[in-house]
Order: sequence, then C-alpha cells, then structure tokens
Amino acid sequence: MANKKMVIIGGGNLGSSIARGLIEGGFIMPADLTVTKRNVETLSLLGGQGVNIETDNRKAVKAADVVLIAIKPYNVKEVLEEIGPALNPKKHLLISVVTGVWISQLEEILGKQVPVFRAMPNTAIAIRESMTCICHKNASLGQVQWVTDMFSHLGISVSIDEKLMDAATVLGACGIAYALRFIRANIQGGIEIGFDASTASLIAAQTIKGAAELLIKGNRHPEEEIDKVTTPKGCTIAGLNEMEHQGFSSSLIKGITVSYNKIVKG
Repeated sequence: MANKKMVIIGGGNLGSSIARGLIEGGFIMPADLTVTKRNVETLSLLGGQGVNIETDNRKAVKAADVVLIAIKPYNVKEVLEEIGPALNPKKHLLISVVTGVWISQLEEILGKQVPVFRAMPNTAIAIRESMTCICHKNASLGQVQWVTDMFSHLGISVSIDEKLMDAATVLGACGIAYALRFIRANIQGGIEIGFDASTASLIAAQTIKGAAELLIKGNRHPEEEIDKVTTPKGCTIAGLNEMEHQGFSSSLIKGITVSYNKIVKG
C-alpha cells in the first residue's frame, strides 16, 4: 500500500499532530496528504508545508485511498453519513481515532462494510512518542501492515482485541495524565528537599524517561530494576516502603479501575 493518498478528517489537535508526525517521520509526502476542517485558517502551517487543505469532506475522500477520522464522538454520525456515499470498499480503508465509537457502530452508520481500523493513540503522538493500540475488521494483511507501519512512525503500536479498547484508553491515553501527575509530585518533593523548580522538573522528567527506556529496551519487569537500587537499610527502600504505607500502588490501581468503570458505565 505504498504511496497511498490519505485524508485526515478533522484538523484539530489530534488530527494535526498525526499529520505533522507522518510528514516529519517521512511516512507520507505532503502532496499525498489532505486535512479537512471547517475553519481552515488554523491549518495554515500545514498548508505551508505542502499539505492539501480542504473544507469539503466528501471531495477529499473521493481523492484519497485512506480515510482517517479524528473528530469528536458526537460528530461521527453526521460526518460518516456525509462521506459514506464516497467510500468504496474496494478502494478505501477507514481509520477511526474517535474515543468510544465501536467498529460495529461505524458500520451501522455507513450501511456498508469497508476495511476499518480503530486506533487509540495518546497525546505524545505530537512528538512521535505515542503508545497506540489498534484493532481492525475486514482488512487484508497488506492493509494491516500499512496501518501498523503508519502508527509505528508516530511511536509504538500494538494490536489488541477491540474488547480491550476501553482499557487501552485508560492505560495508554489517560495514563499520560497519571504519569504526569507522578512527575509533578516528584518535582514538588524535589523543591522541598532543596532544588529550584526548573532543575527539579528536569531531573524528575529525565529520570522517568530513563526508567521507561530501561523497561522498553531491556524488556524487563519493573521489580528487576527496582532491586538494583534498593540496598539493605538504604534510602530507596525506606522511601518506597513509606509510599506503600501511604497507599501509593493501591491508589494508582484504584484510579485506573475508576477511570475504566467511568468509560464502561458512563
């Protein structure tokens, strides 16, 4: 599926971030990419890079091979009904990064079956460091590989069952906020023990980045790395034990389950 033309319907924060990441990563040429939005003035930077800017969704879809929708859930029905007549199951594949809208719902609105993907990236997609979970239906191996490659240019991607997509939203997308709150607490603690805010922020953020890379690149369990720095009667184990006494792990696990139940039960 090389050299396919792509349209991103919805040039908001997420859609624009995906567009910029794909161009900067060399996955697609600007001339092969179209981004649609009603207020196109906000897309002037993308336009300046050579990306096609369009207000007519159906026109953009007709000229594309890959259609990615990055819109609000309440706009899905209106937009899909608009572009549905232009979608050709033998030509197009559809990618949705819309939270909470299932493949079966997309098919019901369209009234036809097309190769369709659901993807759940997170906000780190803006710097091509997203964790993106993907599922699909009616797609060929070539199409699956193309979509996987696309999101791998924007970070790391993994294929999951659609039934886990709500859980992926919590762990991968909401998880950004959880990690940032932990970093913020680290910064506050750093200030209390003597650092200025700027230095504390740098140390805390880089330390978390390093910890994550140890797990990803070494394919290790967190406890393996924790054991390396918890010497007997040392300051690390004393701090860890105090955090656990205060409910650190249990509160984080509870927060994840509460977020998940909010998505599932509304």
